[in-house]
Amino acid sequence: MKILGIDASGMVASVAIVEDDIVVGEYSTNFKKTHSQTLLPMLEELKKMITLDLDTIDAIAVAAGPGSFTGLRIGSATAKGLGLALDKPIISVSTIEAMAYNLWGSADNVCPIMDARRGQTYTGLYHFTDTEMECIVEPCAVDITEIIEKINAMGGAVTFLGDGVPVFQEAIADKCKVPYHFAPAHMNRQRAASLCARAEAYYLAGKVQTAAEHRPEYLRLSQAERERMEAQKSGQA
Repeated sequence: MKILGIDASGMVASVAIVEDDIVVGEYSTNFKKTHSQTLLPMLEELKKMITLDLDTIDAIAVAAGPGSFTGLRIGSATAKGLGLALDKPIISVSTIEAMAYNLWGSADNVCPIMDARRGQTYTGLYHFTDTEMECIVEPCAVDITEIIEKINAMGGAVTFLGDGVPVFQEAIADKCKVPYHFAPAHMNRQRAASLCARAEAYYLAGKVQTAAEHRPEYLRLSQAERERMEAQKSGQA
């Protein structure tokens, strides 16, 4: 099985090819949100490096959100365009779930945290058994204190990862009552290879979409939508 992975949900832009449990190639950058300019050239460069014929892939995995609204739209549009052109199915995987999969096999609970602005984080909570990843808290947009309270209630050690770590590190130190760790550099951001690895289980379970069916999962309204609603409420007051 050969899966192409695309993740543009945050600061990281990442593409990868995973075939039969082997990462054949991966290209990731974590430098500004210029994914509209970089994502397709990254894929083209990866194709050249591994002499990839896109017609040979079985499916396209995409980080479906939450995350940057612009980044999610770029990633989804890229996946949909390729899916339509190649007639390949789309495998939508939660950004949070794919990030947690970076730490597959961890003895700690795993808590990805992305900076959602306005004091909130996109997050979730996961635990690994011998062969499975168990979701304890579904992906959500909450105040950082809310997820820490749930972590404290669980009672076990936790490892945090994601671009929310530097933003919320002080709050974690202040409020987290269980042993906690921060994932190292090679595991602490989005990786398309992890996305592909998680997507394989979805593919085998039949959890796929057509390119036309795929939609990103934002979890909350965009800033423009929130401001429009606030303006409407003010006008009605």
